[in-house]
Parts: sequence; C-alpha cells; structure tokens
Amino acid sequence: MTPNTDNRLSSLWEGCLKNDRKQQEMLYKLLAPKMLAVCMRYAKDKDEAQDILQEGFIKMFKNMHNYRGEGNLEGWIRRIMVHSAISRYRKAKTMVLVDDFAESNIHISSSYNGNGLEAQDIMSMVQELPTTYRSVFNMYAIEGYSHFEIGNSLGISELLSRTTLYRARTMLKEKLMSLAVRERHCLAG
Repeated sequence: MTPNTDNRLSSLWEGCLKNDRKQQEMLYKLLAPKMLAVCMRYAKDKDEAQDILQEGFIKMFKNMHNYRGEGNLEGWIRRIMVHSAISRYRKAKTMVLVDDFAESNIHISSSYNGNGLEAQDIMSMVQELPTTYRSVFNMYAIEGYSHFEIGNSLGISELLSRTTLYRARTMLKEKLMSLAVRERHCLAG
C-alpha cells in the first residue's frame, strides 16, 4: 500500500470503530478486491471465494475492537480471511487424501518456456487441487504458515501437513508438465 492508501485505511478504520456504516462500506470497497484474491486461493471457484470473503468481513467487523494496532491492519484483515477459509474447510471437512497417489520423480524440463503461463493459469491449477491439498499448499507456500501451525489449524498432524504439501506440489508439477507437453505438440504442429 502507498502512504496515501495507508492514511485512507487508517481514517476509514477510525470511522469503522465508531460504527459509521458509510466508513465500513468504504473500507469494504477498498479492501474487497485484495481480500477476494486471498480467498480465491482457498476456494474451488469464485462463488465460494465470495462467500468466504463475506464471512471474513463479518468476522472482521464483529471483532474489529480486538485489533490492538500492532502490525499492519491489512495483514490482520488478511489473516481473518485465511481463517475464514480454514473455518469453511473444517465445516465441510471431507478430507480425501489419496494414499495410492503415484509418487514419481517428476521434473519439469529446463527447455520448457513458461513465459506464456499467467498467474490465472497457476491459480486455476491450484484451485483444481483437492480441498486439503489446496489449503495446505496455500497456507504453507503463500501465507507462510509452518507445518505445526497448519496442523493445528486444520486438525491434522504436522507429518500429514508435510506429506500433503509434497503431494500437492507433485500434482502441480504434473499439471505443469502436461501443459509443457501440450505446448510442445502445438508448436510442433
């Protein structure tokens, strides 16, 4: 955020603490696009991400007096969004872990030119992961949680978190490899 945006956010936050509905709406409009991007990493589609976003903002507004001014306000709100996604996951906890998943050593060829791969393509690949894999991958690779924290949040062991991350990465590598093969076939003609 720029200093101007930080000042605007602080001003809006002060209004929110005074229960000013207009300031709350403006805060929502300012942060919703960024927070939706966070929610999209955990959701299977945009509708689910929007549900998580709404749940997150409701939690944030209900608990806004808990923010002690320590650290970045936007970071605090972001954590609420992540925890909202985790809560949704726990409620629907259909942990399908594929134990017979083929664990092969897959390497992406160094000749693969990934310049055509856009963020949206990668986001789609992550969203295609099974729910548990997607959650662990996002929490570890994107949000920076430790396996211990992931285990506690998702109600799984630290070892299962590590194994799930490994499998998620393997699945993503397979998807990238498949994409590279398709690209080579298209280029060949």
